[in-house]
Amino acid sequence: QVQFVESGGGLVQSGGSLRLSCAASLEAFEYYVIGWFRQAPGKEREAVSCISSVEGRTYYADAVKGRFTISRDNAKNTVYLQMNSLKPEDTAVYYCASKWEVVPLSAQTLGLLPLSSFTSWGQGTQVTVSS
Repeated sequence: QVQFVESGGGLVQSGGSLRLSCAASLEAFEYYVIGWFRQAPGKEREAVSCISSVEGRTYYADAVKGRFTISRDNAKNTVYLQMNSLKPEDTAVYYCASKWEVVPLSAQTLGLLPLSSFTSWGQGTQVTVSS
């Protein structure tokens, strides 16, 4: 049973920053695509950013491009999401999820992965951005 420990969420003012962490109990962690997703009240869950296995190629949703940075530390089985210049519309529950993928996918392909292709999900961490 895969377990994720997500942390780093909280309340921040507009323009502020937060760093989310996702620690996973996965063997061969480097061969998993890890994605960050978010779900705001009344809205569908959406992809925020993904990082490929092995080479660490990255994808960002247009809404966060230039403000968020995803990275991974395979030695610590952890993926990070640095969120800068936060906006009230970034308010949501943020989830990390994993997908086994030995081949390092391109950024374009990462952006096309359906949510259903991610097989394990964390519990989520709340991010609230006040105006």
